Amino acid sequence: MPVSRLSRGPIRVGTARDMEDSEGACSAASKVYHMKTKLPPAKAPLPKFRSDEAAAEYFPAHSVTEVWDQLPESKPTKLSKALANSIRKRHTAAKSPISTRLGPEQIAAAKKIAAAKSVGYQTQLRMWIAEGIRREAKRA
Repeated sequence: MPVSRLSRGPIRVGTARDMEDSEGACSAASKVYHMKTKLPPAKAPLPKFRSDEAAAEYFPAHSVTEVWDQLPESKPTKLSKALANSIRKRHTAAKSPISTRLGPEQIAAAKKIAAAKSVGYQTQLRMWIAEGIRREAKRA
């Protein structure tokens, strides 16, 4: 039975047959009850593994989708100071979008050359700009 993980509480989705009460009738009230009711968590939805090798053998033969809604919520990860600083530094050094006007023939030529080199044409244009900046910086 599919379960949505978009909200904190799972939303049960099923057919009328899945939601039938013990007498076989499926009332609107029982549908609402079944949709809001969360299954009790299993004691151990996944086995405890003694080694990485044991886990590597288990997962190719078993699917986590059957116990997904029984897995515990994870705690938010606390980043180390070094990693947080690295992310902050990389974010500040991110590329800034600019606008430049090129003729259609220039764009077509850049795309053709970039395709021959198996790179994107915008990447190719950035490489040409960086090369020109390095060359001009040596002259200055």
